[in-house]
Amino acid sequence: MKHAKNTICLWYNGDAEEAANFYARTFPDSSVEAVYRAPGDYPSGKQGDVLTVTFTVLGIPCLGLNGGPAFKHSEAFSFQVATYDQEETDRYWNAIIQHGGSESACGWCKDKWGLSWQITPVALTEAITDPDPAAAKRAFEAMMGMRKIDIAAIEAARFGTGK
Repeated sequence: MKHAKNTICLWYNGDAEEAANFYARTFPDSSVEAVYRAPGDYPSGKQGDVLTVTFTVLGIPCLGLNGGPAFKHSEAFSFQVATYDQEETDRYWNAIIQHGGSESACGWCKDKWGLSWQITPVALTEAITDPDPAAAKRAFEAMMGMRKIDIAAIEAARFGTGK
């Protein structure tokens, strides 16, 4: 078995397998590769409990560690998912929110395990980096009032057409 040189390790409180299965169902190029059970008791679990889960999210290798309640996810780490249209943006956003997640601002949301996601349309990235500073500013200001990104509103702001 070939191991990735760099793997993101995500800490869970006993539900790494549930999270990995959700990600595998929700995102393309995602899968659960293996579930490993503890060979002995450990501080937050017993022999035979799921200790780690190896999985892939959008092509990125991850390890879910059932380390217990000591550490929580924070916005200091997030997955940024580039989307290409409103349907794809809505699909990922809604999957996370409707599966126990919560909305935040500017395209950010959290899944039910507290992991942060940025559902970021390519149109938004292009708009806020527009070489025309006025267009970029209009798009940025439109984004600042959004939770889930509305691509049509971003483009209307960028091109000054209003919506």
